[in-house]
Amino acid sequence: MMNVNCRYKIKEDIEFILEAERINKLELSEITRISRTTLDAIEKKGMATDEICEKLYSYIYGQKYRINSVKEELIREKYGMVLFHGSKCGLSDISVAGSRDNCDFGNGFYLGQTYNQALSFVCEYDKASVYSFKYSLEGMKCLEFACSLDWMIAICYFRGTIRNYAKSEKVRAVIDKVEKADVIIAPIADNKMFYVMSQFAEGEINADVALHSLSASRLGLQYILKTEKALKNLVPIERYYLSVPEREDCRKKLIERGYEIDTKLKLAKREYKNGLYIEELLK
Repeated sequence: MMNVNCRYKIKEDIEFILEAERINKLELSEITRISRTTLDAIEKKGMATDEICEKLYSYIYGQKYRINSVKEELIREKYGMVLFHGSKCGLSDISVAGSRDNCDFGNGFYLGQTYNQALSFVCEYDKASVYSFKYSLEGMKCLEFACSLDWMIAICYFRGTIRNYAKSEKVRAVIDKVEKADVIIAPIADNKMFYVMSQFAEGEINADVALHSLSASRLGLQYILKTEKALKNLVPIERYYLSVPEREDCRKKLIERGYEIDTKLKLAKREYKNGLYIEELLK
């Protein structure tokens, strides 16, 4: 387990918006309805309530500054490998045993390649925030998955949808590899994608249809830290406040992405009618 002591860099973000908009603190106070006294206090302590953060970051977002996602580019240039985690209500500490048992690859600490990936998993939650971390794979035993049958098998196994095939040689071979790894690197599978996988697990679509449908996701890779050894290479960088308008925009994008997956599933059903079904692959 490791402690996470990340705060919003609100003081620096206020300095940025003052410079970018060429305004002073009095003008910012009038625009955002944050008192000058409060702005002075933030300058001294570097902290603010969620109510104040909402006023400030909603204003920044409304001025078309995508400050959180742009910071991703800057810290990647500074630190090299950077990963992101979306939290529904904030992090105080991190453990590899803290996730739900039915996550994609079982217990572990889950991170994504980009800020927007992490945001997409928590944009429905009012108290959510995103964290960035510096990371190194040095000394780690890594297991990498492509958008493949093995990837679907692993996720369906840990999410509990292929219990009837749990003793299959193919399934056991995949799971044994997962259990021996420090870090899993694999395509992200959100609930929309898992719906497609569930259809495969239930024998409603064949593997080719499922995989060609899932390739439309474009969510990127997730990194799952499975061991305490893997956790030791993780270094917290920053916590990002998610304003209401930013979360709303993210939800709209997810709806559009869902339409793309639905469309590709329908097209794939027409194109790949002769693929193998789960009972043929895992018998």
